[in-house]
Amino acid sequence: MKEQSLYFIMGTADSETESVEGVLAEALALGITHFQLREKGANALTGTHLLQLASNCKTLCSNFGVPFIVNDDVALCLAVNADGLHIGQEDGSVRLAREQIGPDRLLGVSVHSLEQAKLAIEEGADYLGIGPVFVTSSKADARPPAGVRIIREVSKTYPQIPIVGIGGITEENVQVVWESGARGVAVISAISRSVNRQQTIHHLVRKEVSRWS
Repeated sequence: MKEQSLYFIMGTADSETESVEGVLAEALALGITHFQLREKGANALTGTHLLQLASNCKTLCSNFGVPFIVNDDVALCLAVNADGLHIGQEDGSVRLAREQIGPDRLLGVSVHSLEQAKLAIEEGADYLGIGPVFVTSSKADARPPAGVRIIREVSKTYPQIPIVGIGGITEENVQVVWESGARGVAVISAISRSVNRQQTIHHLVRKEVSRWS
């Protein structure tokens, strides 16, 4: 994972007026470094419709050399030959997921404590998602915000593992996440619902300031 990863997450529920492919194409052109398809909610696509969306997103990401990651769906990940899979604490064993997707795909795991981080690393995670850092409305079942404390703890204890901060990150508060030791920031609505994505992405990218230590 790059030192400054801008990790975009989206599904059909994250924009009322634009297609996932349309938003993704613009975000790719503007410099996102990773994309995760997260298709959730009561009206989430399934079956051939989901497969087509994933295939379209995979093609777009491939055109820009950006890893395409699927959220919590091993079968879909394999079906479209995605570059990676991301799972949460409620999505089953990290070790099993690694066995299912093989050694060459990225495996991201959401963690919420130092103990969970240790286990995820031992069982084959390539990077960790930590959050929610701030209050978020993008996930109905989001945990209470934890700030950057856990990011700091994990980055100091396991400096070799890339950490991506997620949850309520905006142009206004992103800098504290970078300073905490994160190697990446993940956003959903900050990009999907932005009225000026060029400006948003420019402001989300890390600025060179004194790092937390």
